[in-house]
Amino acid sequence: MSEDEFRAAMSRLAAGVVLVTAHEAALDPEGPRGEDVGMTATSFMSVSLDPPLVMVSLREGSRMDDLLAEQPLWAVSVLSEHQRTAAARFAMKNRVSDRLLFADLGHTRGGITGAPLIDGALATLECRTEQRVTAGDHTLVIGRVLASTAVGTNAGPLSYFRGRYRQLAP
Repeated sequence: MSEDEFRAAMSRLAAGVVLVTAHEAALDPEGPRGEDVGMTATSFMSVSLDPPLVMVSLREGSRMDDLLAEQPLWAVSVLSEHQRTAAARFAMKNRVSDRLLFADLGHTRGGITGAPLIDGALATLECRTEQRVTAGDHTLVIGRVLASTAVGTNAGPLSYFRGRYRQLAP
């Protein structure tokens, strides 16, 4: 089976769209500083209720994979059908800096993780990495949910199907 055949088959599986974010803290002579990092993901799922665990699949060697190998705190924003632009923005490949991606995107900083939580998301979760598993060309990151919110809204979820963002019909 070719990579293209496998990709075509898997594109027939609808998936929810999330933004995975983290704050890359660094020290310099003038004091603490850092940069927010984010990526769009469709390979995200709940794993366990007790303890509360979730899993995200990250491309091995991606900036987020490298960051979460160094520090364990991250967040997830479950995107609504109205957030296609944000999903597309954070899915861009070969970008130089994440700083510009967050510049005009409404968000608050997670009280536990310090990671950006995207305004208007259907739900947010703050997580701490519990386990990392290498799986082919990806890393499966299992995180313990430290805090979560579910927003009361009538908006539906953003989904990804056959290579396009879509909204679910009511």
